[in-house]
Amino acid sequence: MKIFITGGTGFIGQALINQWLTDHQITLLSRNPQNAERRFQHRISAVDSLDVFSHFNQFDAVVNLAGEPIFNRRWTDKQKTLIRQSRLNLTEKLTALINRSTEPPHCFISASATGYYGDKGQRVITESETPSESFTGQLCVQWEQAANQVKDQEKTRICLLRTGMPLAASGGMLGKVLPVYRWGFGGRLGNGKQIMPWIALPDMIRAIDFLLRTPNCHGAFNLAAPNLVNNAEFNHLLGAQLNRPHFAVAPACLLRILFGERACLLLDSQNAYPEKLLRAGFQFQFPELKPYLQQILPARRKKRR
Repeated sequence: MKIFITGGTGFIGQALINQWLTDHQITLLSRNPQNAERRFQHRISAVDSLDVFSHFNQFDAVVNLAGEPIFNRRWTDKQKTLIRQSRLNLTEKLTALINRSTEPPHCFISASATGYYGDKGQRVITESETPSESFTGQLCVQWEQAANQVKDQEKTRICLLRTGMPLAASGGMLGKVLPVYRWGFGGRLGNGKQIMPWIALPDMIRAIDFLLRTPNCHGAFNLAAPNLVNNAEFNHLLGAQLNRPHFAVAPACLLRILFGERACLLLDSQNAYPEKLLRAGFQFQFPELKPYLQQILPARRKKRR
């Protein structure tokens, strides 16, 4: 297939492109096309603007993963606007190009997040759950609405990725916290009861590929493992696998002081169940956290005395 991708140099995008390089022809939107092409050893083509296209007739699928990082900076009004516009403006331009196509891409896969649901406690959340009125909830609602502006969804099916936290040994959330745990400062966040919607990065890539190749898949999909854990259990499993102390506690009040409103990304509980993916026939390679951590993080050997 000929696939157009945004966000292809990010954590998920790079892994996805590397998976698709041998089977598909990739065109990437990048601020620096030359660097992007070198990164993938000139096996892709890249453009720095959507203005070079008048339509998307030449593509079989569009995958939209781009957006301003949501946790890097405090959520001032200005930063919230930047986060919102980076997602909505680009998605609206992509849908406009699809709508101007006489033979549009057969599939439009566009990112969203489990932040759509906000804090739902321990309750199991499927794709039919209503959105939160929080900033993240309404951001995801607007993001999904922008993707759904595609007019002819008989010709172009829409798949919305309500992504959890993709885990890999390098990059993403796990890559950031591993040094803390290896230094012996790992610990739970708040009371530790919040359910973490994690997913193994290989399963996320396989799920996106599954949605691309499965014609009857459309609408929103929870991209989270079927067997989730709370933050306290995540902390225990990670610390034990690394054989490092993990008894620190970051009180919720302290996290809210340090991070302001965005502390919700650390403290909200989202027991997101991938009902639609499983019903469509997708099989997770890593449905449980402990075996996955054992595979990607070799056990630390104890020093001999």
